[in-house]
Amino acid sequence: MGTESDMSETVSPSPSPSPGAEAGARLRAARAESSRTAAGTLAVEVIAVFGPTASGKSAVAETLAERIRTEVVSADAMQVYRGLPILTNQPSSPTRLVAIRSLADEMSVGAFATLAHAEIDRLVVDRGAAVVSGGTGLYLRAALVDLGVPPRPDPAARERIEQEVDVDRASAHRRLAGLDPQAAKVVHPNDRKRLVRSLELAEAGSSLVAGRDRLWDSSTRRPTFIAGLDVRDDVLERRIRARTETMFARGVVDEVRAARMQPLSRTAEKTLGLAEIAELEPTEALERIVVRTRRYAAYQRKWMRRIPNLTRFDGERDPAEIAEEILARVRR
Repeated sequence: MGTESDMSETVSPSPSPSPGAEAGARLRAARAESSRTAAGTLAVEVIAVFGPTASGKSAVAETLAERIRTEVVSADAMQVYRGLPILTNQPSSPTRLVAIRSLADEMSVGAFATLAHAEIDRLVVDRGAAVVSGGTGLYLRAALVDLGVPPRPDPAARERIEQEVDVDRASAHRRLAGLDPQAAKVVHPNDRKRLVRSLELAEAGSSLVAGRDRLWDSSTRRPTFIAGLDVRDDVLERRIRARTETMFARGVVDEVRAARMQPLSRTAEKTLGLAEIAELEPTEALERIVVRTRRYAAYQRKWMRRIPNLTRFDGERDPAEIAEEILARVRR
């Protein structure tokens, strides 16, 4: 290492910023201030848009973000993956938490919550507000609420608990009753998935019941307005079929073939339509996906009925009209 005098002779003073760099910095600062000013007219810091698949929530969220000069944070479990933009219907406009993970990566609710909180907080600080668009109910709640989800268990621990449950569910349930009596009251011995998860949480010093309480609590991390898009069954079914046909026309079969040539995590393998396209002829795969998507939309509607403080809007109108109605509700 050189002496202080050596360093003074060899280190040149930092160059002054160029006029172009200074102008760019001023422009970015002006845009950020403009965004904060636009968002400053709102009574909330976060606007969340939820609805079933094909309800138009992405278009509404993008319009809202444009109006208040901020960005959209995706709360979709499968849009986090790169390599399946058509199958997961990834937005064409820049959206945070889209295409951020390899298909080989596992994604948990806890890991997603950490990412979502960071992106929302950055937007609130830099732009004054954030828009969250969610099709996965649990991920939306994880983005908006501090669920306190424990980290994903060690694979060896999960395998051990799964074996325990498969060998003797009644005995496993009795062990749960000793570790977490409240969870044992709400988890049936025959509900394998929740029994395994309850034992994992109990061994980690947490509880499924506590997580459920936070999941449906009306409080949020930041002042939030939650909009839910309502669409009639027949309209939604037509939109689902049209979207699925468009996916095939855009080349989703080739996309899935390419994805299946690389390692897939257990989470990525659950992407709706992946197995159908890989295993069936295109015509049959299309019909199977339409049916599964309808079922998933019904499941999303159940979530919409349970989300606290959700305000419903007619989702069959123009996205700009819906966005303006939402903004009218949240302006000071």
